[in-house]
Amino acid sequence: MNGTTLHRTAADCAEELPGAQLEHPFGDDWEVFKVRGKVFMLMTEVPGRPVVILKADPGEAHALQEQYSHITPGYHMNKKHWITLEGGDGVDKELVKELVTDSYRLVVAHLPKAEQPVDPHTYRTSTRAAQ
Repeated sequence: MNGTTLHRTAADCAEELPGAQLEHPFGDDWEVFKVRGKVFMLMTEVPGRPVVILKADPGEAHALQEQYSHITPGYHMNKKHWITLEGGDGVDKELVKELVTDSYRLVVAHLPKAEQPVDPHTYRTSTRAAQ
């Protein structure tokens, strides 16, 4: 998957998530997706390479970085809790959608229960870990 397709796929997935909103708090070069005011995805270009920055469980983040050469620690974010995804071989639509949804669920899980737009423990749970 190339960088342009990566951005479009990630944005399309994020826009479908309940309560998700797109903002540009850092200017037009950064697309920031939030749920109830909390960031779950950022998209930009890091020197000319389109990237998607997502929240990830620390153990899962480490495993993903070992499995995929196009997943690295989060750019300008806490390296333990965020990952950066670039386009490339092995990055497909299913992986992008799972990572975006997992990031969203992690953020929703830390919201007060009354503010959660979905149940983070059951909403579109990942099938990647079971494979």
